[in-house]
Amino acid sequence: MHPTSRTLNLGILAHVDAGKTSLTERLLYAAGVIDEIGSVDAGNTQADSLEMERRRGITIKSAVVNFPLGSGKSAVSVNLIDTPGHPDFIAEVERVLGVLDGAVLVVSAVEGVQPQTRVLMRTLKRLSIPTLLFVNKADRPGADDARVLREIERELAVPVIRMGRVTAGIGTKAARISASTGGDEAYTRHLLDVLTTHDDDLLGAYLDHGTSLPYARLRTALAAQTRTARVYPVYVGSAITGAGIDGLVEGIGELLPAAHGDPHGPLSARVFKVERGQGGERIAYVRLFSGELGARAHVPVSGTRHKVTELAVFDRGKAVRRPVARAGQIATLRGLPTVRIGDVVGREPEGRPYGRVFAAPTLESVVVPADPERTGDLHTALAQLAEQDPLIGLRQDPDGGEPSVSLYGEVQKEVLAATLAEEYGITVSFRETTPICVERVTGTGAAYEVLDHEGNPFLATVGLRVEPAPVGSGVVFRREVELGSLPLGYMRAVEETVYATLRQGLSGWQVPDCAVTMTHSGFCSIRSTAGEFRALTPLVLMAALRQAGTVVHEPVHRFRLEFSQDAYPAVALALARHGAQPGTPVAVGDAYLVEGHLPADRVHGLERELPELTSGTGVLETAFAHYRPSRTPRVRERSDHNPLNREEYLLHAHRRM
Repeated sequence: MHPTSRTLNLGILAHVDAGKTSLTERLLYAAGVIDEIGSVDAGNTQADSLEMERRRGITIKSAVVNFPLGSGKSAVSVNLIDTPGHPDFIAEVERVLGVLDGAVLVVSAVEGVQPQTRVLMRTLKRLSIPTLLFVNKADRPGADDARVLREIERELAVPVIRMGRVTAGIGTKAARISASTGGDEAYTRHLLDVLTTHDDDLLGAYLDHGTSLPYARLRTALAAQTRTARVYPVYVGSAITGAGIDGLVEGIGELLPAAHGDPHGPLSARVFKVERGQGGERIAYVRLFSGELGARAHVPVSGTRHKVTELAVFDRGKAVRRPVARAGQIATLRGLPTVRIGDVVGREPEGRPYGRVFAAPTLESVVVPADPERTGDLHTALAQLAEQDPLIGLRQDPDGGEPSVSLYGEVQKEVLAATLAEEYGITVSFRETTPICVERVTGTGAAYEVLDHEGNPFLATVGLRVEPAPVGSGVVFRREVELGSLPLGYMRAVEETVYATLRQGLSGWQVPDCAVTMTHSGFCSIRSTAGEFRALTPLVLMAALRQAGTVVHEPVHRFRLEFSQDAYPAVALALARHGAQPGTPVAVGDAYLVEGHLPADRVHGLERELPELTSGTGVLETAFAHYRPSRTPRVRERSDHNPLNREEYLLHAHRRM
């Protein structure tokens, strides 16, 4: 790749089985990067490199491949990031979104808009990521590009521009696509109507000149509004036959924005993926937003300096070793032993907020090794996998008990078991999947322990008050004591310990929203240490929390369920059996649409029953909605919860100090 060429970091997103990996293969083939198109069914695609992905025919991990586009001054080096389509692996998609310049959202011409399509489109809109839509599988029986376009307009609620249509052979391998051109009066009229909604200058020119506006000006306005995520061009074709691909490739090069960033500015990059090499070393995938990064350079990674021992950038397919990577590029780095997903290399990227985009996992399960002698190996393996996917949420009690992991769904559990077996040689089973609840503070409680008073063996005085806080506000730590009444290191020790302690409340669940105020403080200037304050704080905080009281809240999903009307009696009984709160059914043609709420741990059971209940016609879409007071006794206390016992705690605390 020429060092002065432009770069476009492009995400391919879709509902599972819409054909995005096949589209990736077709784009690589069209660019001349590969000589033969791989097949998902045959397990020989470029993007699905994991053995498990090839065997299952689904994308599990995001993958980066590269292809060149255009020539001369218009040349663009495209880093194409293929992402998982299954909702159980939405965390992989989340990490990629923050490094994209643009996206292609793939929709099936047969199935149309599907649950994950809606979730992804809402997120792309919210993040203002410029997006093209590609209606794939025009060669498949049942394809209907006109129907799917209407669904996109109605269900995704975005202003769309139809960039082509199937003119012959729809639903067959002979499907032919005609691109929309300036000679198509209906197209240019629609283009003008949509574009003038967002462009006052264009509207003024139209009012002055009528329909005589040059098509080139409309095309320029289309590019400008696509790059600012105000309009969404829709292409149609087939990744399998190649029909319509030329138009999509042209749109990628013309309508999506290339990466921008000053290669001479300060180094600023973000880690969005971590994997392990054959020798067990960590390989970090980073997107550079500013500056340049050289192999052998010493760089700050989230505050700690490390030496890059090897660097590669993506060029015509896979990663290729290079001496330097520049702003806009994606690089792989070796030599960063503690690097984690989300770490900043250099300065924090400006204008690129990083954090939660989708809801966190709402389910968990205990992992049990078939051979108890391999419990230690299991912990090590899960810790390494958690580096690659922090949302695994590995948790283990301090006494070395069984580990538990956070999950989005049952497929993720199956993949995790297969990964442990194939990569680490550890056979495991899982206990029953249970919801991840939270505890909410219901009242106000206060407690304190005074230095040198009976019952307090620590050389510290700590007093805390706990109160409820608004949902979503997080844990807020406040001080009523004078700032100078305690050394800053001791004050920081109390605050950090408050946050850590609230990861497990009275029933073992995290306490996410409350205000904790420090009301008392004191120390011995000669003998007190920060460790004394760290040891005393949990005792005081849990005493205050017991006085305040907490209520366990379980996660609830909102659902949207469409099914044939004759299946309503069976579906209604199933919804009641699974504890759902459905709304009134709405007739949509010969189908019913029901929306409502469903406990998170009941979603999989309903999904499993739905095909038989609806003769295969049921389509269920769910997403996390909120937490509600638990109505299920079995989830009110965490199964492995070990409540803090004062005598035992003091014994262990003194052993550690």
